[in-house]
Amino acid sequence: MRANIRPVMLAAALAVSTLTALAQPGPAPGAAPGAGPAASQPNPERRAHLQERMKEHLQQRAAALKARLKLNPEQEGAWNTYIEAMKPPAQPPLPKRAEIDKLSTPERLDRMRELRKQREAEFDKRDTATRAFYGTLNADQKKIFDDNTGRPFREGRQWGLR
Repeated sequence: MRANIRPVMLAAALAVSTLTALAQPGPAPGAAPGAGPAASQPNPERRAHLQERMKEHLQQRAAALKARLKLNPEQEGAWNTYIEAMKPPAQPPLPKRAEIDKLSTPERLDRMRELRKQREAEFDKRDTATRAFYGTLNADQKKIFDDNTGRPFREGRQWGLR
């Protein structure tokens, strides 16, 4: 009997999610086609608020990690360099959909390539800083660092520190 309950629960969850999606309001009467919530530009105030919350969360995680590592005074400089490199870069304003639609396919591909290059350069900067800081840690600190960073999907863990 227990083996038969899983498909029933899955079907119920699928039905609820389908009904929820169908119950969403459509565009206002007289609105242009495709002018629903998905077609609107992101709210800049909401984006700024989310970035501020993320910044606070990252500061809390960094403080907790620093406390767990019990750094000595010689390691403080490397820690500060590491934390500075790990700060997220300033988010450029999102392009308007109309601007993207005006680009040809090769131009869009070129734009995506440039964005990838920027992300790759940011990753390289973080990689270098992490390796430099990790090199200053002793064996116990390396274990703590390994256990608290870089493995967000281990069983029973969510993102962040344990």
